[in-house]
Amino acid sequence: AVSREAQMWKVYVHKTSPNQDIAISPEQREEVIQWLTKLRHQFLVYPETLALAISILDRFLASVKARPKYLRCIAISCFFLAAKTSEEDERIPLLKVLIKESSCGCSSAEVFRMERIILDKLNWDLHMATPLDFLHIFHAMALAASPQLLDQMPEVNKSQHIALLTNQLLQCMASYQLLQFKGSMLALALLSLDMENMLP
Repeated sequence: AVSREAQMWKVYVHKTSPNQDIAISPEQREEVIQWLTKLRHQFLVYPETLALAISILDRFLASVKARPKYLRCIAISCFFLAAKTSEEDERIPLLKVLIKESSCGCSSAEVFRMERIILDKLNWDLHMATPLDFLHIFHAMALAASPQLLDQMPEVNKSQHIALLTNQLLQCMASYQLLQFKGSMLALALLSLDMENMLP
């Protein structure tokens, strides 16, 4: 996972432009990720699907100069690609339903066309370790090394603890300021802070 991250990771640099219609701003990126987060809850997809959708979105935006007017179409296409990659077949939202319920403002044909553009730009390689993948790895390692860690939180079991950290990590992934850090670093920093708060 770490070697693939090192090979594929690029810092997303906001392409500044005096004309706000030409470049996607950090605020627009954060706003569209908040929208995807609502869709995740609405369609009851796994957190891994949202994490992958954000990773695909950021990789795509790092490789192209996209206009804000296409951002929702790009984002919903990333979400649909992530769902098809992470979810069981019966849990993948129907595209017509996804388009209607999300009010994304694009057609099925536009989503399919955007999917193709995204896949071409990313060389058809969507399988990159996300910050959430690293969080699961580091969390398992920490508990294997110190099983008594969660003793400080008797009201929380291992599954509830990782669920809490997952929600915090997904919020971090939406933040433009934290986009400069690799997913592994973000996950490790979050877990490290959490452990510091747990230890006396």
